[in-house]
Amino acid sequence: GDRMWHFAVSVFLVELYGNSLLLTAVYGLVVAGSVLLLGAIIGDWVDKNSRLKVAQTSLIVQNVSVILCGVILMVIFLFKTQLLTLYHGWLLTMCYILVITIANIANLASTATAITIQRDWIVVVAGEDRSKLADMNATIRRIDQLTNILAPMAVGQIMTFGSPMIGCGFISGWNLMSMCVEYLLLWKVYQKTPTLALKSSKVEESELRQLNVKKESDPKPAEGVQLIVEKDVAGPAPPREKQAGCAARIAEPFVTFRDGWVAYYNQPVFLAGMGLAFLYMTVLGFDCITTGYAYTQGLSGSVLSLLMGASAVTGIAGTVAFTWLRRRCGLVRTGLISGAAQFACLVLCAISVFMPGSPLDLTVSPFADISARLFESEPLPTIASPGDKFEVAFATGTPALLNGSAPGNGDPEMSPEPVPLISVSLLFAGVIAARVGLWSFDLTVTQLLQENVAESERGIINGVQNSMNYLLDLLHFIMVILAPNPEAFGLLVLISVSFVAMGHIMYFRFAQKALGTQLFACCTPDPKAVSDSSPPGNTSTV
Repeated sequence: GDRMWHFAVSVFLVELYGNSLLLTAVYGLVVAGSVLLLGAIIGDWVDKNSRLKVAQTSLIVQNVSVILCGVILMVIFLFKTQLLTLYHGWLLTMCYILVITIANIANLASTATAITIQRDWIVVVAGEDRSKLADMNATIRRIDQLTNILAPMAVGQIMTFGSPMIGCGFISGWNLMSMCVEYLLLWKVYQKTPTLALKSSKVEESELRQLNVKKESDPKPAEGVQLIVEKDVAGPAPPREKQAGCAARIAEPFVTFRDGWVAYYNQPVFLAGMGLAFLYMTVLGFDCITTGYAYTQGLSGSVLSLLMGASAVTGIAGTVAFTWLRRRCGLVRTGLISGAAQFACLVLCAISVFMPGSPLDLTVSPFADISARLFESEPLPTIASPGDKFEVAFATGTPALLNGSAPGNGDPEMSPEPVPLISVSLLFAGVIAARVGLWSFDLTVTQLLQENVAESERGIINGVQNSMNYLLDLLHFIMVILAPNPEAFGLLVLISVSFVAMGHIMYFRFAQKALGTQLFACCTPDPKAVSDSSPPGNTSTV
């Protein structure tokens, strides 16, 4: 249901606003900004509450928000003409604002659900078995990849053969049913895993560090620590609550935001997390930007759908490669190998920029389209004729330059020469092949965060990690807005490859610190004794 909604909400907003991307852009900006600002606060809320309460609350809020959005959108689709006449259209505008606001709440709740289930519950369920944790991570990612394919296909077919209103009703009904099923499944998992009811506090873990507890498997020291914590909490805590006034409560979210980022910076896996975040600063993915560029190069929708299917297959192959490499080379080395494989494949994308058929033209200013729209009364001259079947608006509506081919003359019979497909073929070959290394690397960093972050800080650290991912993702959209014309896409590709390289350099530095002289040693699997003797939540992964 969540994947259906993520795909459909943008389509619904485009339909509502007369095939304009304005509402979609506003929605994307609001979502990215919200997670960027509230990621640490959401993670802190996950840490401070019981696991079952967090999972149930976020699940209900997420699904109820989607259902409300679906109902509101159905009303708008039914009575749009009437709403336009009421209060000079202000009522319709308020409906748009309401939809975007509730959809943003749904996304924040989805973020909380992902943090608590994929970053916390799964670690507790796996226990001390790292191989089991890796297999569970890979399985979840495979399911995610499959739903990324099937959910848009299902909603797209319903909207194509039905209507957007029917699509809204279907998504609302699906989320209502799935909410009940997911709620029951969460309850069953919680009942079958008693350790989910136990959750360490920050005070308890700080006492553990001060007392230098070597093995948490020994119950006596743990009980002694709990007694010490209970005495401390019973004494000084109430006066602190009394001293906290209105100003302190107002400042609490800002303090949490600051503390979250400071804690993230102090994590031993900080460089690995930053390396993953830098991979979001790229146009080399199957999003609206890459598909829009593909259309300007003459690729049809059917070809793009096949390419997206191939990318999903390689993504699933990446999850299989992760489990295989981790068993034979260890977790940290798996990240190095995956990063090298991804970068090697993306070199093909960099080469494609200079191959025949590439529209790269350094004589055309990347800001030409923006300056023309802002400071000139007339739009840029049309290059391809209206009758040309390859004419596609890219990003802000700039007419397509067909791989540098001669301009159309308006006669369908006098079409330009066939466009060389060497450049675009190399581009998508690199993007598709790189998905193996990308998803293997993503799973590596995910498990590093799971294993090396203290239990009491899993929520806030992963919340900040989500904020970093959204920040770099937001920067890549800004980069495209500043240079939207196809002639500048080659520059965006080179910048993207550079950011991916910087991300993997950061991870290499982390691996160097973690393994030292053993970094390039013969690949050996993680010894089980290490995981058994190391305290959970603060392990040194090899």
